[in-house]
Amino acid sequence: MPQTATTSSSKTSTQHTPMMVQYLKIKAQHPQELVFYRMGDFYELFYDDAKRAAELLDVTLTARGKSGGEPIPMAGIPYHSAEGYLARLIKQGVSVAICEQIGDPALAKGPVERKVVRIVTPGTVTDEALLNDRRDNLLAAVAHIADKGGDKFGLALLDLATGRFVVQEVDTLEALAEQVQRHRPAELLAAEDLGLPAEIENLPGLRRRAPWEFELESALRLLNRQFGTLDLEAFGCSHLHAAVTAAGCLLQYARDTQRTELPHIRSLQTETTDDTVALDGASRRNLEIDLNLSGGDDNTLLSVFDTCKTAMGSRLLRRWLNNPLRQLTTLQNRQDAVAALVDGYRFEPLRDSLKPVGDMERILGRLALRSARPRDLARLGQSLAQFPEIRRQLAETDAVLLQELSREIGQWPETVDLLDRALVENPPVVIRDGGVIATGYDSELDELRSISENAGDYLVQLEVREKERTGIPTLKVGYNRVHGYFIEISRGQSDKAPADYIRRQTLKNAERFITPELKEFEDKALSAKSRALTREKALYEELITQLNESLAELQTAAAAVSQLDVLACLTERADNLRLCRPQLDTEPGLEIEAGRHPVVEQVLDDPFVANDISLRDDRRMLVITGPNMGGKSTYMRQTALIALLAHVGSFVPADAARIGLLDRIFTRIGSADDLAGGRSTFMVEMTETANILRNASEHSLVLMDEIGRGTSTYDGLSLAWACAHYLADNVRAFTLFATHYFELTELPQQCPEAANIHLDATEHGEGIVFLHRIQEGPASKSYGLQVAELAGIPGDVLVEAQQRLEALESNGTRETAIAPREVPAPQPQAAPQAPGSPQQVDLFGAPGHPAVDALEELDPDELTPRQALERLYELRKLL
Repeated sequence: MPQTATTSSSKTSTQHTPMMVQYLKIKAQHPQELVFYRMGDFYELFYDDAKRAAELLDVTLTARGKSGGEPIPMAGIPYHSAEGYLARLIKQGVSVAICEQIGDPALAKGPVERKVVRIVTPGTVTDEALLNDRRDNLLAAVAHIADKGGDKFGLALLDLATGRFVVQEVDTLEALAEQVQRHRPAELLAAEDLGLPAEIENLPGLRRRAPWEFELESALRLLNRQFGTLDLEAFGCSHLHAAVTAAGCLLQYARDTQRTELPHIRSLQTETTDDTVALDGASRRNLEIDLNLSGGDDNTLLSVFDTCKTAMGSRLLRRWLNNPLRQLTTLQNRQDAVAALVDGYRFEPLRDSLKPVGDMERILGRLALRSARPRDLARLGQSLAQFPEIRRQLAETDAVLLQELSREIGQWPETVDLLDRALVENPPVVIRDGGVIATGYDSELDELRSISENAGDYLVQLEVREKERTGIPTLKVGYNRVHGYFIEISRGQSDKAPADYIRRQTLKNAERFITPELKEFEDKALSAKSRALTREKALYEELITQLNESLAELQTAAAAVSQLDVLACLTERADNLRLCRPQLDTEPGLEIEAGRHPVVEQVLDDPFVANDISLRDDRRMLVITGPNMGGKSTYMRQTALIALLAHVGSFVPADAARIGLLDRIFTRIGSADDLAGGRSTFMVEMTETANILRNASEHSLVLMDEIGRGTSTYDGLSLAWACAHYLADNVRAFTLFATHYFELTELPQQCPEAANIHLDATEHGEGIVFLHRIQEGPASKSYGLQVAELAGIPGDVLVEAQQRLEALESNGTRETAIAPREVPAPQPQAAPQAPGSPQQVDLFGAPGHPAVDALEELDPDELTPRQALERLYELRKLL
């Protein structure tokens, strides 16, 4: 929908004031963004921008005269507090074009020259006040290329605040959606003609771009120019054409919004699915890695494990947990580092040394963009000053990874000395008003400051000297805004003025003079303050330029410190949460002794009941039965979380563990509908199940909970049986299959790699006690009515339910088949029933079966053996 400002720009310039003509030209170039138009100490917004800003920011909507014969809607925000308003707009997904005055008002003929100096978008913000320091803020782009090799989908990710640039290529839209959900970018660029799945299409930060922005040759030229290379071979992505086109569009977008070079983007990291353990969106939600099921941060795996001392460490830990690895050497090196730090509690003094380190990654990003503030540089100096002590502590360990990180951290005595000499101890927030550069750093600045600050003392001293020299006791030294500094002598004694006195002004009773010395002081004093500020800003820019010369090495050091912080954090967690070092190998299977759920254990008041699990090549599926509230979901999730932590390089909550490397972790737990997508609870369940059946492999870990609940009893049972059978026989994934369909406990009779386990409970009086202990074999009952009673179901309802349960059991219609039976369990491929026959057991008011009725009428004690045999044949016919 076109904006009023854009429409108005089509009018002739004579209908608008010169200032509004200037504004409308700028607005026409930025129709999608709110334009913050600088006017003095305010950013002003006009027309539809003003109306929109008034609504989004709750500021007053006013009018500024008329232009083109119509009132101009206007809203404004103070320049000095713009960050707070920008943060609110960015949080709502709104982009802003910052339009500054770049001309000199004193020289301007008409409106001061203005231009857009940067565009602030949700994915390109770098200001500290606009960012969550513990979460990555990512700009992403997706692209599609179809060639002889088939469809390829590229994903590029850029953290502009740190310069981290990543590309990846996948084969399907589903895999692309999985990766986008993993990274959760703040802003996503996609071509206008690219069809996307609902998971991506509905993202609030989706920005559609012209298809020509995704052009391979242009992307290659842009990327090679950015990195100073001839090709992308060194980055391992030259053959990933879809990923490269996405990266090119993304980089150009970043350059367009920042209106400057991006020197901190120095390399391109290529990720492949072969190196990581894949988790789809449903699995991430169900495992509550960094977001709980309500969308919050509480009671997540990250909330329990994140005790990092630095913000950049917290961000890296989040990435590690969301991107578990399959690289055995890397994981074992991380484990060795944790083991070395836990030995002798070396992690404690190390974490104390890490605590003063600032967010160097983002500080260096702002340094590269030349938007770093004085306190950024002060924190950088304080951080670098900690490095000698950190390296000294690492020298006491022999872990390969720790020694490598120590070398990458390096030594920075010259930079620390430079920053210590250049900056005052507690610099102000911004350079705008000066007071940043320390005394003694620059002699010219010191002189200008001295002149400005000591002008009064100089004038007093000058007056005393001139009285002595001229012998005129009434001589005065003064200042006038119009005429400047002067020496005033009464008219009667003006003839005593020395030859070097130059008449400046004649008054009724006095003459005012100036001397060469006073003129020189005047030139210095009147401009000293502004010249001092100008000089200070120039020195500050020189300091930033000097620091940027070491930008690459500083970024390497920052990355090493963040990794060290994560390793120290994992060590602290290993010590305080009683974690063990898991054995990692390529042999398939999971063997866990006394495993615990790391999150549930922290929120329970009672001791957590630990349980074992054994999944081997000859025991790939465990059918889990037991009562509701018995702990089946907790047991399944803890197994997945232990496996995930092992693939991060962390120690795990167990007494002992052996984890074979996995390729994927799938979960199908809980029930939820997708009303916006038009999908019922059962449809969501089946969609997620289909994804597992099609994509799991014999190296995957699969958690399936209560498959088939959303449909009729026999349909659900048949689907649950068929899915379990397929996973056990065809896929052969390591599977935990929880169910209330007791018929599934017969699966091990047909699938030797399946086994039954259960979580037990016991009845105490009229109540139920959950034991939360895993035992071999199937459960004896579901305890459904007891759990319903705990939930507060009215007593009358429970009494009727008990009566119906007894009737169903007496009629043989309850689905209980705990012990093995000769009759096989229902199969989905069974022949359909004859037309008109009932498809479900009629639970309420159904007549008994004729055979059952005949059997109830029999009195076995009154039958002879021959009569009993005849009646048996009759019953067989009735069946």
